[in-house]
Amino acid sequence: MDTDAFIAVNGPTWDRLAALVRRRHLEAAEVDELIALYRSTATHLSTVRSTNPDPVLTARLSVLLSRARGRIIGSRTPLWAHVRAVVLEDLPAALWSARWQTALAAGIMLGSALLVGIVLGLDDGLRASLVPEAAQRRLASGAFTSYYVQGDAGGFAANVWTNNAWITLQAVVFGVTGVWPVWMLVLNGLNIGLAGAVMGAHGQLGTFLLAIAPHGLFELTCVAVGAGAGLRLFWAWLHPGPLPRTWALARAGRALVTVALGLVPVLLVSGLIEAFVTPSPLPAAVRIGIGALAWGAFLAYAGVLGRRAARRGITGDLSEEVVGDSVAVAG
Repeated sequence: MDTDAFIAVNGPTWDRLAALVRRRHLEAAEVDELIALYRSTATHLSTVRSTNPDPVLTARLSVLLSRARGRIIGSRTPLWAHVRAVVLEDLPAALWSARWQTALAAGIMLGSALLVGIVLGLDDGLRASLVPEAAQRRLASGAFTSYYVQGDAGGFAANVWTNNAWITLQAVVFGVTGVWPVWMLVLNGLNIGLAGAVMGAHGQLGTFLLAIAPHGLFELTCVAVGAGAGLRLFWAWLHPGPLPRTWALARAGRALVTVALGLVPVLLVSGLIEAFVTPSPLPAAVRIGIGALAWGAFLAYAGVLGRRAARRGITGDLSEEVVGDSVAVAG
């Protein structure tokens, strides 16, 4: 099909439909015309998709039909319904779709932390070459725990939140490289392992675990989710399946940006726990219990709601009317 010729022949129909959609008041004859033009344009869109799926033209017709459909039906989806769909369907589905990449990311981070912690914990000389003995003693004698009580708790929470949100967003956005998320995970693992080795070597391993347990489960899971989302973006580029590579990358990117934005309020909860619960005088069991409860709630949210949404075919991508095109694939 010659796209330019198709546009030249049917363009007046689409222009007339667009003009009717923009009118505030329509006469009875114009309403009938609007419906007839809507049907004709829907046929045109079907023809384009089945013969020559030009993305620009399909986007134009999809948006036009979406607006015309709203004018014919005479109703709009309220904002709260869109918010509800994102929170209860799109975000959990996107988290669920990246579950295996998230598990891989968590394995990379925890594996590097354990490896470094064991090696440096057993080798005093190697540990001293990285952190002088005087600095190790200061860290073990109170510098590590004092980090969580520096300044105003509200300001500390805001600083932790913005820093973690920025790191997570970078992991998603630069995930297409396949390198940035892995480097970020290894670097986090090295820092955790080094701190644990220093504290353990000076008899403060329990203090170390108690200091990171309330917020660490939640915070590190969010970091792993962000890195996993980035790795999924890389996989979509590396293995697009039946779709064109750019289309597969765009579809994965739209869903995973949902993950990045959705993790922002989740990381706020983690920051509040780190600022107000971790350094609090509450019993250790209560502090760890609060962190574990928040962590478990997030896992249940992603697992239960995500699996349910995935079974209904929800991926976290935008609707077809908003995206404006799709590719028909054989098989």
